[in-house]
Amino acid sequence: MKHKEIPAQDRLIFAMDVADCDVARQLADQLGDAVTFYKIGLELMMSGGYFELLDWMLERDKKVFCDLKFFDIPATVGSAVRQLKDRGATFVTVHGNQSIMEAAAENKGDTLKVLGVTVLTSLDRGDLDDLGFDCNIGDLVLSRARRALEAGCDGVISSGLEVPRLREEVDNKLLVVTPGIRPVDNKPAGDQKRVVTVDTAFANGADYIVVGRPIRDAESPRAAAEAIQATIAAAVAA
Repeated sequence: MKHKEIPAQDRLIFAMDVADCDVARQLADQLGDAVTFYKIGLELMMSGGYFELLDWMLERDKKVFCDLKFFDIPATVGSAVRQLKDRGATFVTVHGNQSIMEAAAENKGDTLKVLGVTVLTSLDRGDLDDLGFDCNIGDLVLSRARRALEAGCDGVISSGLEVPRLREEVDNKLLVVTPGIRPVDNKPAGDQKRVVTVDTAFANGADYIVVGRPIRDAESPRAAAEAIQATIAAAVAA
């Protein structure tokens, strides 16, 4: 697998899923240079101080992924992305159909990259049945990725399980960010149902991985992040 020209250190995105921004700053300080890329999402958005945290991270030369999963009428999503585009974030996520993703892409500016969500890694076949999707998960991911590319999105969020087919059938220029990562196969997945290891994610063609609890809940978060970074470096060099 030939990987895109992305610094290996930036390929690990740490999911900063903590209760408030003060805790987020403390954890970021603890991680130091072991992590260069952070995902901040809805929990921190609702805690207050979200954009102050974003600015604080940028001041420390960190990259930021605003995982806000915008899903509304196209005009509203477009306006939300336009408000975010000059804040310094690298990625933002959107849900929705073709017109929603198009509105996001049309308003992203020159530096913000829009990622279309395919199928959440917390969903399995039974969950899709509940949602009324009468199709194979892989087919749905592929369809969503094709639509994201056609809409002008820069990439997609996809489980590592579906990445090989995505790479085979969708333009390789599309960035693939893979959550649901567990450093070893026997770790409990929690609410994640479609998980892969770090090695498998990159062997399958992911460009970035998102890791949360295996770092956050480790006895030494920095040591856990450094171990994952070493695995990534070896995987992309292979």
